[in-house]
Amino acid sequence: MKWITRVQLLMLILLMSACASTSKDITNTADIEQFFHDEHFKHVEGIVQPDELFALSDQAKRSLLSAYQQNRMTRGKNLDAHKWLANYIDADNGGFTYYDNMTKVASETFDERMGNCLSLVLLTGAMADVLGVPVTFQDIAVPPVWDKQGSFFLVNGHINLKLKPKKEANMVTFLSNSIQVDFMPERAVRAYGKEVVDRNTVMAMFYNNVAAESLVMGDYDKAYQLLKTGLTIKPDYVPTLNTLAVLYRYKKMSKQAESVYKFALSLKDEDMNTLYNYAILLASQDRLTEWAEVHKVLELARIRNPYYYYDMAQQAYFEMQYEEAVVWYKRAVEKADYRHEFYFGLSRAYWATGDESRARTNLQKALALTSDDGSKQRYQAKLHAMQSH
Repeated sequence: MKWITRVQLLMLILLMSACASTSKDITNTADIEQFFHDEHFKHVEGIVQPDELFALSDQAKRSLLSAYQQNRMTRGKNLDAHKWLANYIDADNGGFTYYDNMTKVASETFDERMGNCLSLVLLTGAMADVLGVPVTFQDIAVPPVWDKQGSFFLVNGHINLKLKPKKEANMVTFLSNSIQVDFMPERAVRAYGKEVVDRNTVMAMFYNNVAAESLVMGDYDKAYQLLKTGLTIKPDYVPTLNTLAVLYRYKKMSKQAESVYKFALSLKDEDMNTLYNYAILLASQDRLTEWAEVHKVLELARIRNPYYYYDMAQQAYFEMQYEEAVVWYKRAVEKADYRHEFYFGLSRAYWATGDESRARTNLQKALALTSDDGSKQRYQAKLHAMQSH
């Protein structure tokens, strides 16, 4: 089983996820409109609109509020709204079921009681809106998961969210009271890095997903309309730009594709997906000198990026190749000795090999480096368990 949250289309299997970048902000859509080419596509009616993504039907809202009010009237079971919602979703036990299917808006997922990760995140955000529960969306730096559909390779990422206590007058809330909701079925995400993203980014992920699904099915006109909508919301979302360039390439619009690739790389100069696809375009035109320059950037980015080694370590660890995992984690630490998750991973790998002393030492380093309350509590609990072993 695989998860699908944010999809980036490729014409070649990649070896790693995207690197750190240098980027510039785009504050309006003026810069992006020059890359749209409506004259090459037929207009498609019925494209899902941005205000539909997090919307629930009146019936769904009534059902949700009724269930919540029933909780509030139950003696001894009256939970805070964010805790009640986490129980209602019941991600761990399947209140809403993870199912690897097409990406859908919140209302469809509510009715069907199942969806892929992004669909379920949209639904959770929509229900949180109804209850007035603040949310934080998190893009999780999991190792890439590959899927081949037709002539396309897709790389699947992951997203989850935190439900936070409602802000009440004259009341102080703590971050540790937040509840992380995650629908990833394969493995825990605690060891992975995460980046907080805003709602516009989540919406851009949705449009990139459904555009990729349309592109795979050969519906280029619909894919274009979806990509255009997504880029209107978030013009600097590089995965969508990459998908748009791939679409142009498949439409034999090589000049337009190259223009979009260059724009995407001006925003994120070491984005591996965009670099790979740009290299493919250059090779197809026998521009081998330029191809070699792009390939050099790819290789340099790979060996500089500590998360390349971390991803390799995570993969080895979950495949129970613990000694190999130790080697990769150590390389990640050599590149970035300030990342607590690298030391935590190294600690787990050492523990699995039976080297308890090094496991404790690296866990202590992870604890000293982290400023995240959740990670700190987890590391302290594991360290206590190790010392009691």
